[in-house]
Amino acid sequence: MKRQGQLLEQIADLNNLYKAFYKAQKGKHSKPYVFAFRKQLQVNLQRLKYQITSGVVETGNYHTFTIYDPKKRLICATPFAQRVLHHALMNVCHASFENHQIASSFASRSGKGTYAALDKARHYNQRYRWFLKLDVRKYFESIDHAILKQQLHRLFKDQSLLLLFGQIIDSYSTAGQKSVPIGNLTSQYFANHYLSVADYYVKQVLQVPAYVRYMDDMVLWHHDKKALLAMGYRFQEFIARELLLLLKPFCLNENRKGLPFLGYLLYEKQVRLAPRSKKRFVATSLLYDAHLQTGLWSQKQFANHVMPLVAFTEYANAREFRKNVYSTLVASEE
Repeated sequence: MKRQGQLLEQIADLNNLYKAFYKAQKGKHSKPYVFAFRKQLQVNLQRLKYQITSGVVETGNYHTFTIYDPKKRLICATPFAQRVLHHALMNVCHASFENHQIASSFASRSGKGTYAALDKARHYNQRYRWFLKLDVRKYFESIDHAILKQQLHRLFKDQSLLLLFGQIIDSYSTAGQKSVPIGNLTSQYFANHYLSVADYYVKQVLQVPAYVRYMDDMVLWHHDKKALLAMGYRFQEFIARELLLLLKPFCLNENRKGLPFLGYLLYEKQVRLAPRSKKRFVATSLLYDAHLQTGLWSQKQFANHVMPLVAFTEYANAREFRKNVYSTLVASEE
């Protein structure tokens, strides 16, 4: 694929920076840091334009916090100006990352996403008898900076842009110059791109008949159990050698036993919530209800938070489960 060049001028263009600002502030209009940036919007965007063109951007200074959704994750929130920068970069560079992806990759892509990945997985689950579910151990923490930079060098030829990407990558690391911070827009693109070489290995070298990847959650399907397991071991060796990544223990099973994928259990003819998703739904529903009952949230705030929570369960056959949870909540309030 032809490398892209001369992109920095497009990134620093004020029209692109305005567009990036409006994307970065989405859903955060009332935040004080957004108000402060917007109050001097033209000055702030001109400053950002100068930083981009001069090659000296502000990076780092992350605000970190831990979430448990569904597992423990350290989230790194960047200062707002850097969020605008990341959107400005990806407004222009998105197409280059997108063009390198295969059809079976579903994370951080327009027109793809979680439910498209699930639909494709259900389709393959109905066609093949065996699945092999693979998951990278501590994926974001394991991304090697040197390898990532080499990958970006093969994708872009604009040295100024590559230096800018390098500053963002080097702004955060764990031992051995590894890791990209969870929470950055650029990290989503970097992490999705990092495994794209593995996608091509699966399709072109291993010639797996059916494959889906959502970030570091990967599923391979085959009619032959032994052949599928052999492919899994070859894949494991490949990403250890080429990407310095380690897989969690394999999950190999027949589709009638239920494929655990993205918070659901996928069967031939139905979808159920995974046990951890049920646990999360109950705990989060209790928390949201407490916020409503104590007056911390208005009815509108409560509804805004509950709607996506319910929407997640609606993909599964979970009507009775939801009914039981909400019946319990109502009973506890009487």
